[in-house]
Amino acid sequence: MIKRYSAVVLAALALLLGACTSAPEPAEDDSLYQALGERDGIERMVEELLFRISEDARIVDQFQGIDVARFERTLTEQICELSGGPCTYSGDDMVTVHRGRDITEADFNALVENLIEVMEHQHVPVSAQNRLLAKLAAMRGDIIRL
Repeated sequence: MIKRYSAVVLAALALLLGACTSAPEPAEDDSLYQALGERDGIERMVEELLFRISEDARIVDQFQGIDVARFERTLTEQICELSGGPCTYSGDDMVTVHRGRDITEADFNALVENLIEVMEHQHVPVSAQNRLLAKLAAMRGDIIRL
C-alpha cells in the first residue's frame, strides 16, 4: 500500500518543486482539518509519527538533540493551521528550523513515508492525505539541503 501512495507523493512533490518554497497559506475552509480528526486527530497523528521516527534508522539521527516536546507542539500547530484549523503556528520558519541539518532527499522521503503510514493507520481518507501532503510538499525546498 505504501508503494502506491509513494508514487502519488512523488508526483505531488514533482509538481510542487518549482512552486512556492515558503510555507503555504492556511486553508480557506476547515474541511481538511475535519478530515484529519480536528485537533485530537492531529495530535494522535503527530504522536504516532514521533514514535515511528524514533524507530526509523534512516532518519532518527536527524532528530537527535531536538526539544521533542516543542517539536510535537509546533508540528501539531503547523498541521492544524495548514489544514484550516483554529491554530496558529508558533515555530520558526522552515529554513531556520532545518538550517545546518543537511536534510537529504532520502531523509525527506523517509519522513513522508512515515507520515503516510501514520495517516493510513489513523484511517485518514486518501483525499485528505493527498491534500495534506501537497501542503507539506510545498515546503520541501526550505527543508532539503541544497
